[in-house]
Amino acid sequence: MNNTTYELDDFAITLPISQTARITSQQFANQQPTPEKAEQVRLNTLAVWVVNDYLQMMDIPTNLQASDSWNPVIRLCANVADLELPSVGRLECRPVRLHQEICFIPPETWEERVGYVVIQFDESLQEAKLLGFIPNVATEQLPLNQLQSLEAFIEHLGRLRESPLNQLVNLTQWVAGIFDTGWQTIESLWNIPELRPAYAFRSPETVEMNAPNETAGITKRAKLIDLGIQILNQPVMLIVEITPETAQETSIRLQLHATGNQIYLPSGVYLSVLDSSGAVFLEAQARKSDNYIQLQFRGTPTERFSVKVALDDTSITEYFMI
Repeated sequence: MNNTTYELDDFAITLPISQTARITSQQFANQQPTPEKAEQVRLNTLAVWVVNDYLQMMDIPTNLQASDSWNPVIRLCANVADLELPSVGRLECRPVRLHQEICFIPPETWEERVGYVVIQFDESLQEAKLLGFIPNVATEQLPLNQLQSLEAFIEHLGRLRESPLNQLVNLTQWVAGIFDTGWQTIESLWNIPELRPAYAFRSPETVEMNAPNETAGITKRAKLIDLGIQILNQPVMLIVEITPETAQETSIRLQLHATGNQIYLPSGVYLSVLDSSGAVFLEAQARKSDNYIQLQFRGTPTERFSVKVALDDTSITEYFMI
């Protein structure tokens, strides 16, 4: 426990809890049917309030009133401690008591969250310590030694604000047959003579990617990526294929193709997958005679990632949520 505490203290921030926060949390607690539920609501409310104060200090917009944690009906029925961040999404603010090493994350908060901040309270409730954050969870027990720093948290929010929700491609909607603007069937693009590559259907893997767009649970869509520097103004084509394997896991395959009379991709073009923190965890680079490159991975519900196509100093990034 000592090592964990030391590491957390390296980047934790202590903030005072205002009298208004304590009064509001007690008012919300008084509306609950049992002492246990009252204590849950009181700590949840304080956690949200402290994170709200911290984000306001950092000039990051928030909207308490739009949060589920400020809705009396949802507060009664669910264990929620969310804070609405305009144009970003809902941030979950989870409380822990002093000396706890595990933070409980209720299953009802595993979806539709842009991150999780953990706040530590002592018995006096005069001050709170922001311990750190994690971008996503898929289990009820979060060891505190897995938390990332608050500096990483602010950087995470900065990236999300640069890629607002209206730019986020929701892959779950694809499974339901709802597709974002710009994402088309592969056939509709390759039926355009100027785009259809000369090598189409020669490779077994390419044949598989160009099977019907929705077969046996597989959903595929394609988008043209214009890097602005391609030969003869010929774009490249990004193909995304998703296959739900279980309720908690989805297989994702990406391919980047040359189009039209360009047999090969531009030498040196990168296809990269970045996690929600912006770190590259998969990458492929086209060689001189590659007509396509491919990446494949698995993800969990509500997990966010981005796909970057880059050549020299030019890049285009697409943002996704599973």
